[in-house]
Amino acid sequence: MEIELKNPDIRKLKDMEDVLLDKNVAKSNPEKEIYYMYRGVDEKDGLRYDITVIPPFMMGEEYVKTLGHFHGEDANEMYILLEGEALWIFQKGKDAVENFYAVKGKKGDCVIVPRGYAHVTINTSDKTLKMANWANKSSGFDYETVKNKHGLCYYYTTKGWVKNNNYKNIPEIRYEEPLKEVPQNLDFLK
Repeated sequence: MEIELKNPDIRKLKDMEDVLLDKNVAKSNPEKEIYYMYRGVDEKDGLRYDITVIPPFMMGEEYVKTLGHFHGEDANEMYILLEGEALWIFQKGKDAVENFYAVKGKKGDCVIVPRGYAHVTINTSDKTLKMANWANKSSGFDYETVKNKHGLCYYYTTKGWVKNNNYKNIPEIRYEEPLKEVPQNLDFLK
């Protein structure tokens, strides 16, 4: 089934300024469109299906990424990589970070965002990244905490990982493997 995507929410470079390693990058071309979010493409059993499209782009030394957000302790989310490659990063802790890990994914892989974690998707390739997500329709987004801390506790750059010293505790990075198939039953997202 082919889905027609219409009327995306567009994230521009100026929207990313607070979470960039180099804030001046956003000032260079503030209206540059960075990525596209198609919200509510489908709904099923209280879950919302969205699609996000992230073309390749460099933000200074950083690879293009999503703004990032937290969900509450009562919400889960699952991402499915439809095209391209992704580096997903996950963080537990809004000031003192308890846990930080990264997952590298390719087409068909998926990840589940644990309850209470912030997450960011990074396109590290020269191809467009297209991903879908299932989330509880009633789950909210906390972008402000991430903005106030100027991103998650690490930035991913052409030179590797760079710590964001706006956090009290920054643990070592660990890597996890993605799921290789979408779970049949999505009730855990409710």
